[in-house]
Amino acid sequence: MTIATGRQVPDFTLPATSGKEISLSGFKGKNVVLYFYPKDSTPGCTREGQDFRDHHARFKRQNTVILGVSRDSVKSHDNFKQKQKFPFELLSDQNEEVCKLFNVIKMKTLYGKKVRGIERSTFLIDTDGKLRQEWRKVKVDGHVAEVLQAVKNLNKSQIQ
Repeated sequence: MTIATGRQVPDFTLPATSGKEISLSGFKGKNVVLYFYPKDSTPGCTREGQDFRDHHARFKRQNTVILGVSRDSVKSHDNFKQKQKFPFELLSDQNEEVCKLFNVIKMKTLYGKKVRGIERSTFLIDTDGKLRQEWRKVKVDGHVAEVLQAVKNLNKSQIQ
């Protein structure tokens, strides 16, 4: 099963930083920004994470949780989170369960070789657990501001 806009996102649980297990269902009543990135501590992924970090307070004011997901180990995530002072959790999807659910594993070319990897993607899930918006093939510059605007628009539409 894959997810679709306007549909309920199936619950999942993944190991996360700080020794936690995080389930999507634990955020009922909050919006969730789930962002998938290829690899800890690489230039683009670091910039994207820093951008989410720098906007974190604004997302929080919008009743929104940020979760980063990659196939890296929890240990790698802990180091990345600590070094970059990320105020949000990073989830480890080493078995690619959630990556497959969101269909973010793609064939990519890296240094002339074909490799399977995560295509940078972001998903906005509303307070009822429904997928409201998705961004695929994300370019880092300006992306976080665009996601924040989408969250604000979603919150306005939920009030009415």
